[in-house]
Amino acid sequence: MAISSSVRAAFAPTGKLRASINLGNPILAHAGADGQPGGVSVDLARELARVLGIELELVVFDTAGKSVEAVEQGKADFGFFAIDPVRGQNIAFTAPYVLIEGYYLVRQDAPLTSNAQVDVAGNRVVVGKGSAYDLFLTRELKQASILRSPSSPTVVEVFLEQGAEVAAGVKQQLEADAQRLGGLRLLDQRFMVIQQAMGIHKARGEQAAEVLRQFVEQMKAGGLVAQALERHQIKGASVAPAA
Repeated sequence: MAISSSVRAAFAPTGKLRASINLGNPILAHAGADGQPGGVSVDLARELARVLGIELELVVFDTAGKSVEAVEQGKADFGFFAIDPVRGQNIAFTAPYVLIEGYYLVRQDAPLTSNAQVDVAGNRVVVGKGSAYDLFLTRELKQASILRSPSSPTVVEVFLEQGAEVAAGVKQQLEADAQRLGGLRLLDQRFMVIQQAMGIHKARGEQAAEVLRQFVEQMKAGGLVAQALERHQIKGASVAPAA
């Protein structure tokens, strides 16, 4: 991939390539035993820095909302986000590189057995503030109300503390919490598929956005995304098809 000096400048106006990393989604990134971030997002960020020939700097956040804001406000140069029309007002997305399933979780003895029973008056659905699930369910739920936890990893904690009827989020995170805490179960069908993409502020220009799109397609076709999912032992996610 030929990279011009103008594209490098668009990606890294400070001289370093600042990647916005969200630790709130365990499928994409996590803090290692040494406290350093790792995961699929970090692997892709490092490879993009190598391709561009720019030193990488990881800018780490605990929620998707903060990660998006960093790119929108110029505090980071690119990031890893679920495609959403609200975010798309300012951010140019690539095609997705990973597909992630969103599920509902309830108590073991709850009367709810299907997704269709969730959007009912009186039901309270807990989601991570600013997450893709928050944005999606804010548009889709007509009768149930939404409670927002500080971050996606705290959804089940807030769900239990508030005595809410439903928790919503990444299938893998909810499954892990259900196994750890007991007395909880997932409904038997996903309610959405998250299209996880890379993104850059539209103000950085179409050339930079196109380079990022090409990069993602190469990473899927060349096997880096699949290898990263396997290396980090990620379940509940699959490589997105070619654009």
